Amino acid sequence: MAVLNRMDWYDLARTTNWTPTYVSEDELFPPMLSGEFGLPLSAWEKYDEPYKQTYPEYVKVQREKDAGAYSVKAALERSRIFENADPGWKSVMKAHYGAIARGEYAAASAEARMMRFSKAPGMRNMATLGCMDEIRHGQMQLYFPHEHVSKDRQMDWAFKAYDTNEWAMIAARHFFDDIMMTRDAISVSIMLTFSFETGFTNMQFLGLAADAAEAGDHTFANLISSIQTDESRHAQIGGPALKVLIENGHKAEAQKRVDIAVWGAWKLFSVLTGPIMDYYTPLEHRKQSFKEFMEEWIVAQFERALTDMGLDLPWYWDIFLKDISQTHHGMHLGSYFWRPTLWWNPAAGVTPDERTWLEEKYPGWNDTWGQCWDVFIDNVVDGNMAMTYPETLPYVCNMCQLPILGTPGKGWNVKDYPLEYNGRLYHFGSEVDRWVFEQDPERYAGHLSIVDRFLAGMIQPMNLEGALAYMNLAPGEMGDDAHNYAWAEVYRALRANRKAG
Repeated sequence: MAVLNRMDWYDLARTTNWTPTYVSEDELFPPMLSGEFGLPLSAWEKYDEPYKQTYPEYVKVQREKDAGAYSVKAALERSRIFENADPGWKSVMKAHYGAIARGEYAAASAEARMMRFSKAPGMRNMATLGCMDEIRHGQMQLYFPHEHVSKDRQMDWAFKAYDTNEWAMIAARHFFDDIMMTRDAISVSIMLTFSFETGFTNMQFLGLAADAAEAGDHTFANLISSIQTDESRHAQIGGPALKVLIENGHKAEAQKRVDIAVWGAWKLFSVLTGPIMDYYTPLEHRKQSFKEFMEEWIVAQFERALTDMGLDLPWYWDIFLKDISQTHHGMHLGSYFWRPTLWWNPAAGVTPDERTWLEEKYPGWNDTWGQCWDVFIDNVVDGNMAMTYPETLPYVCNMCQLPILGTPGKGWNVKDYPLEYNGRLYHFGSEVDRWVFEQDPERYAGHLSIVDRFLAGMIQPMNLEGALAYMNLAPGEMGDDAHNYAWAEVYRALRANRKAG
């Protein structure tokens, strides 16, 4: 029996809108959940998804991808890759699993909102497959690290992280709750799939898969590649929605949602991906710096995507381009200093050879961030380890929930961007974070940062010990130097040689 070409029937088969007779259109698609843009069903029927895939095709491809990823895992289970991997690479895996695995499950709920409440039939079809994608991603990224829990308690944070008050997870939940758990279907498509996934995570998974292969961790490389191929498909959900909004006079609302989500995604990237690429990854495996990666894969491609959609670059684009050379260095220095508050062991990444690489990639690094590391290194070499640990918490931004920082050195200009709202004084790390808050203050005003909670007496005792207990970090889970400070031996030898000379 002849089989029709898919493109001969797909558009007709997925056009599942109908005129409701027992309820009103607003009852079938409540504006609060579907999107309060005032567009009728007929406008959304012009939504044209770039990926046209049927369910049988989807199942066939997913089965093949699962077979590939799980078979590689099974084949390499006795290879002792985890035990023999560089400690910095282990920290990459721990940070990734904790920050991403349960977030994937949450994304399934966001996809389900588009699947049920979008007025665009094509979006509902794509989101149905996207929802199954995210469930698969969550399951795989919990199953793969589970085998290592018996070897390393920090691996348990793949499951545990999102249930804690650890500061990085507060920041992650704050962002993800904003863009995918508390928005209408169309806003989710713009802020999650277009701004976050197309603009950031899709490229992140490509880079991480390449780094894993370079490090010899082919299990992780195949896992990440398997997930990325899904991301590249359902990340396209938001693009056609943007076109519909722009064609119907809603460019300003679409632009604002893009601008909010891109900034929040960037701040999370600066604390997770930036340190991983420029400090944790062993020097011999680094293919490019975080800045180079951002400029090639994020900046260039996202600029092109925005232009293709008929949108403008975010108003803060010049601030963003400057920040990709600076912010992640501060996030790394801060997270390393507050390393007991992490669920992974950060790699310092500041041996003389690594500092030469950092200076080459970021001219002026030694005169700015390097000066701070010089003090840290002197304390480690002198055995003043108490001076290398914090006694309290840094002040954090009331929007991104991450530390407020600035580049040290002669041009040091760390600033607070305050705003008083309903009798409460809020503090922001940049004018962009403050602008995001001002777009919908009622959405954000009730949230307490980790430092707000500390100052309110919610963390007891009011010291590092109390903060660690509040963050649910048990002994054996608290972070410390990935290499047990072996990197400091070269500085100890250099000092001894100077004295001898």
